[in-house]
Amino acid sequence: MKLVVFDVDGTLVDSQHHIHGAMTLAFQAAGLAPLPRDAVLQIVGLSLPVAVAHLAPGQDAATQALIADAYRRAFMQARLAQAAPLYPGALACLDGLAARDDLLLAVATGKSRRGLAAMIAAHGLEGRFVSLQTADDHPSKPHLSMLLAALAETGVAAGDAVMIGDTSFDMDMARAAGMAAFGVGWGYHARDRLAASGAVLVAEDFTDLGQAVARWAA
Repeated sequence: MKLVVFDVDGTLVDSQHHIHGAMTLAFQAAGLAPLPRDAVLQIVGLSLPVAVAHLAPGQDAATQALIADAYRRAFMQARLAQAAPLYPGALACLDGLAARDDLLLAVATGKSRRGLAAMIAAHGLEGRFVSLQTADDHPSKPHLSMLLAALAETGVAAGDAVMIGDTSFDMDMARAAGMAAFGVGWGYHARDRLAASGAVLVAEDFTDLGQAVARWAA
């Protein structure tokens, strides 16, 4: 049995508009100028307090906490208004992998449990993942805690597992856990950054990714 662990934002769902919009409102709530979209997208995948610390390093703890709280409220409102869409081909790829009897699927995300549950419900993904690891229970990526928990829950050895994500944080934690690391080219970090962080490959689309996983699992 082998384990395939997916990141969420920038890998399965395109949440960039929700994320940048919510962070813009959060910075405005703190009386700060909003940041460019590209700057905000570079921290996607980190747990929220860590992400805010990266984006507002000169602000004190109280201001950073205000930004984080405002972001949570704004992101939830955006999510309730309209769920972030799955990337093209994501559902078919997940269904194809979940149908195999030699693979288990899991998630490791900087989202909260509530946010992940909402995403799964919005897209009808219930029952596809046997392990769900979120920021509520672990240190921020790239700490390997999420992956160690997924391995422990499934009983799969690190050498039989792969992490799939769109950021260097995903690649770094996969390497730290002794797992293979597959990057995706449609997310928020550049291909060369993924490669420099240890990505074995960077998939062009979900068809390419599904084929890569099949070759790896053979």
